[in-house]
Amino acid sequence: MMLVNQVYRRQRLVKVLILITLALLLLVSFLWDLASGPSRYGLTEVVSCIVDCQDKKLDLILWQIRMPVALMAVLIGAMLACAGSQMQTILNNPLADPFTLGISAAAAFGAALAFVLDWGLLPVAGLYLVSVNAFFFAMLSALILFAISRMRGMGYQTLVLAGIALMFTFNALLAFLQYIASEDALQQLIFWTLGSLGRASYEKVLICAVVLSVTVAILWRYRDQLTALRFGDQQAISMGVNVNRLRLMTLLLCALLASVAVAFVGTIGFIGLVAPHIARLLLGEDQRFFLIGSMLTGAILLSLASVFSKLVITGVLLPVGITTSLTGIPCFFILIFSIRQK
Repeated sequence: MMLVNQVYRRQRLVKVLILITLALLLLVSFLWDLASGPSRYGLTEVVSCIVDCQDKKLDLILWQIRMPVALMAVLIGAMLACAGSQMQTILNNPLADPFTLGISAAAAFGAALAFVLDWGLLPVAGLYLVSVNAFFFAMLSALILFAISRMRGMGYQTLVLAGIALMFTFNALLAFLQYIASEDALQQLIFWTLGSLGRASYEKVLICAVVLSVTVAILWRYRDQLTALRFGDQQAISMGVNVNRLRLMTLLLCALLASVAVAFVGTIGFIGLVAPHIARLLLGEDQRFFLIGSMLTGAILLSLASVFSKLVITGVLLPVGITTSLTGIPCFFILIFSIRQK
């Protein structure tokens, strides 16, 4: 018994050290994002400016232009990774994430209605019109998926197929809106669907931080039940877990994260799919470590994607969605081969 306790403590210490390492990597990528751009600065200059800036030009560039973008990259990456990790947990499917299940496509269609037709579900305007539409359609797609899973003969393993069907449906509707859109609306819509951090602001950063904090607080409360769910429904039920209620609640929280992310930065793929797999390989299934590790990994990936989007073409800021797709594909293949070898 003493030997088992020692092994457990050693494994827990290793996982804590991994989380600390991921946090340090995130800090480095965040500072690198602040330092990169048309006017390049060293990491020491950026750190000194954060502490006490004497250069007015650097102070303006850092706090008014680059800081909201860097913070948004960290928060959106964490949100997408959190949503992807919990979807893979409740559905027990390694391909589940807001992108592959059609939730991101549904949110994109809702936001496109605001861009092209100026149509909203509630009498709001501006930024909130896009956000409310994206949120509603993301929730609608999540409820459709949950209803499908409750049909007789339909299991949670088949939800990916249903999600792919939803994704193609909303993408077709989105293409229809693109076809009828005016030239200005079409240009705005296409740029937005590529995924961009260029329109980040402190207001959006605050909203994302609040949504992420509330969502993670709720998921953390149910961390033990989510961990038990990975052992199978029957095992979780025997432990006193209300499986259906837990799945519905988690699915709605994931839809909330995805809808807010899509509403503010557009469609960004692979983060919610790849980041949880990396965290799972490093930390296992225990939600006490897996949840935090997934968010840190997603934040690192999107932060690095933000950096590379500035470095690919000098003086040109590529949409970050293009960067995540180009870098996510090889990462996904590496994960596939590493899992197969195990």
